Amino acid sequence: MRIADDIFYVGVNDHQLDLFEGQYIVPNGMAYNSYVIMDEKIAVMDSVDVHFGEEWIANLAAVLDGRAPDYLVVQHMEPDHGGSVSAFMDAYPKATVVASVGAFNMMRNYFGTGYEDRRIVVKEGFTLSLGSKELTFVAAPLVHWPEVMFTYDATDKVLFSADAFGKFGALDVEEDWDCEARRYYFGIVGKFGANVQKVLAKAAKLDIQTICPLHGPVLSEDLGHYLGLYQTWSAYEVETPGVVIAYTSVYGHTKAAVELLAQRLEEKGCPRVVVTDLARDDQAEALEDAFRHGHLVLATTTYNGGIYPAMHSFISHLLDHAFQRRTVALMENGSWMPAAAKGMRALMEQCKDIEFAESAVTLKGALDDDARAQIDALAEELAARF
Repeated sequence: MRIADDIFYVGVNDHQLDLFEGQYIVPNGMAYNSYVIMDEKIAVMDSVDVHFGEEWIANLAAVLDGRAPDYLVVQHMEPDHGGSVSAFMDAYPKATVVASVGAFNMMRNYFGTGYEDRRIVVKEGFTLSLGSKELTFVAAPLVHWPEVMFTYDATDKVLFSADAFGKFGALDVEEDWDCEARRYYFGIVGKFGANVQKVLAKAAKLDIQTICPLHGPVLSEDLGHYLGLYQTWSAYEVETPGVVIAYTSVYGHTKAAVELLAQRLEEKGCPRVVVTDLARDDQAEALEDAFRHGHLVLATTTYNGGIYPAMHSFISHLLDHAFQRRTVALMENGSWMPAAAKGMRALMEQCKDIEFAESAVTLKGALDDDARAQIDALAEELAARF
């Protein structure tokens, strides 16, 4: 794939992977992106997962057509991108590796060497001349690892953005960018919104016409859309007005209450209602939905005197990913001693800028008139917020 007159795509598609980072379902696989910049000197941008090293080296050779690369730029050392660095350095013994000091420290951890005799250490603002092109490096710590650098090619106005603007899914599969990029962002990067905001401020000063991420497609059209979503996501703003109801249910009574609440919200004109069963549905998608919308209802059964395990796990994900700036409502069920709401509230109070709904719902088994009245009150309160 040609990105510009002298920039080429040499990445690979992975359809062997079932769980990205051991936890995220990737039904359409993953892409590990790498690029080649051809000039008087040649720079290769990042490597790929070690399991695809041979395929990547073959892709490189096809583009290089007998020439040897001068530089391997390592923007991010996570093994899905840095895994084949040593294979490259063996294949091209005269090449120099270019990376941040943090990345070189990680290379030593992974490969037993920091390539002290074949390296250039870069930091914010450092430039590397390839001849007619000059690459400028932009520090992007904790987007989403601490060693990350972006690279900007001012000639072709290309930003090589490491994991930023990436998504789940291989490149030989057609799918909506927003959905899988959102799930990727909040799962992988979402905790580090403040760091993303800092990098976006730097990017705003650059004339960017193409974004080349390490996962997902190259972005060259409607960049305002992608930049706008990253601004919304990293600022923890509401993307889509609506209510997410995340629940667990043992015998179906809590589920029935959740379904009634969803019905009441829709009847009252709520623009969007999303219902997710945390024991059965993908919790990464539930996390994505919670960040996407402005209001979250947590509904669960009291279990062993506390919170049902799948709900506890979900709240832990919210806390781990810096969930904030949302309205949270609580619904609990307990046949003889409802206690889940107290536990959920104590956990959610750790989140920043959380407003709890005044209305709450407590069931003691099946739906009854009291519970229905509480559900009506909660629906009325939430609907009034739109």
